[in-house]
Amino acid sequence: MTSRHETLSFPPTSVNVRAPDMIGNLIGNTPLVRLDKVVADTPGITLFAKAEFINPSGSVKDRAARAIVLDGLASGKLAPGKTLLDATSGNTGIAFAMLGAALGFPVILYLPANASIERKSMIQSYGARIVETDPLEGSDGAYLAAKAAFDADPERYFFPDQYNNPANAEAHYQTTGVEIWEQTAHSVSHFVAILGTSGTFTGTAKRLKTFNPLIRALAVQPDSPMHGIEGVKHMASTLTPGILDAGLIDETLLISTEAAYAMTRRLAREEGLHVGWSSGANVAAAANLARILPSGAVIVTILCDNGLRYASSGVWENAQ
Repeated sequence: MTSRHETLSFPPTSVNVRAPDMIGNLIGNTPLVRLDKVVADTPGITLFAKAEFINPSGSVKDRAARAIVLDGLASGKLAPGKTLLDATSGNTGIAFAMLGAALGFPVILYLPANASIERKSMIQSYGARIVETDPLEGSDGAYLAAKAAFDADPERYFFPDQYNNPANAEAHYQTTGVEIWEQTAHSVSHFVAILGTSGTFTGTAKRLKTFNPLIRALAVQPDSPMHGIEGVKHMASTLTPGILDAGLIDETLLISTEAAYAMTRRLAREEGLHVGWSSGANVAAAANLARILPSGAVIVTILCDNGLRYASSGVWENAQ
């Protein structure tokens, strides 16, 4: 079982290691963090969170982006002279931009204009180009605009279409689910993850259920179409990702923006974990779940990204 104070080990540095190899080797194999304070009022319940914010570009999306790019290279769809073009709410775009810089292919990303300034800055720091879309249309508007650009000139672009690309979920089937199973010494009983592209939830839940069909997979969603949890979807009011396998959802947990923000602040101040809103939503939903589970349950959720990409929001300063 993973201890609360797990010691991290990193690959030895070497002047002979190429940057693309280091990026690939550093993606995944993230530790579990045990959140005892969050479930202090529910004795007998263990809550772990997967520290995906320590991936090279700072989010869980590094896993999917790597798998999608490698699949594109293997199939020949991402070939010399082509530009990767996709829609993003931020995190996958940052990962694509990082991989583009490391592997030497240009990247154009469509994202809503109200994406955080930090996300935009990170994408641009890797040399990728941003096309901003109507903020009122959210990630759906960005997707439709990116697809229209691809359809107008398909020979110029590699359009990975992260919302409908099976490699997205497959990345988590091959890695995240296996890691959770092994890191909990096969004791995980509940998996909780918020839905964006749905790749993390679908791939991880599917793999965990192959290990133990009794594992419960709970999908987290905002409780309203008008929410402030950047990068996630209220499924009833948006385009449903093609890779979402709804048959894996044992229950849906709704969480408010305010609860997500409050837990994000709490994680920083009580656990020393400076993470983003989706992480706060995941942990808040898991904490609510913990209150109704029997003693002995082991919940695992995801810390999706670091909080630095939301620094200008003022959320941490707005409440004590």
